[in-house]
Amino acid sequence: MDTNYYNIGEVSKMFNLPISTLHYYDREGLFPNLNRSESGARRFDDGTVETLHLIECLKKTGMEIKDIKEFMMWCQQGPATYGKRKEMFIKQKETVEAEIEHLKKVLDMITYKCWYYDTAIADGNEDRLKNLSPDDMPPEIKAAWINAHT
Repeated sequence: MDTNYYNIGEVSKMFNLPISTLHYYDREGLFPNLNRSESGARRFDDGTVETLHLIECLKKTGMEIKDIKEFMMWCQQGPATYGKRKEMFIKQKETVEAEIEHLKKVLDMITYKCWYYDTAIADGNEDRLKNLSPDDMPPEIKAAWINAHT
C-alpha cells in the first residue's frame, strides 16, 4: 500500500492551522512517528494526519495539550494503556455532553427570543408579550422557554 506524504504547508492548509502550531505540536511530542526528509523537513503521512485530526478534536473538547501529550505517550506504551485511554475518552465524552446540554439551553433562549420579536413585530409593540405566561405561548415556544430558564 502506498503511503501519502504531505509537507508542513499542505498540512497547515488542510487543517487551517498556522505552521507554528504544527511545529509546537511536534516539539511537544504529539507526532511520535513523524517522518523527516533527508534535509530534515517534516513529512506527514496519512497516520500522522489522522493523529492531527484526533488532536484537533480533543482540543475542541477543551482538553489541554499536556493531557493530549499524555494520551500520545500512552499510545506508544501499547495495549497496557487501553483502560487509561478509554477512561480519558469517557471523561471527554461527558464534558462534550454537558456542553451540548448547555448549548441546547442557549439555542432555546434564542428560539424563544426570535418568536418574541416576530410577535412584537406583528403586534407593533411588546405590550402583550411583557405579561405573557409560558402557558399562553405556543407549545414548542413554551418548551424552549422552560428549558432556557431551568
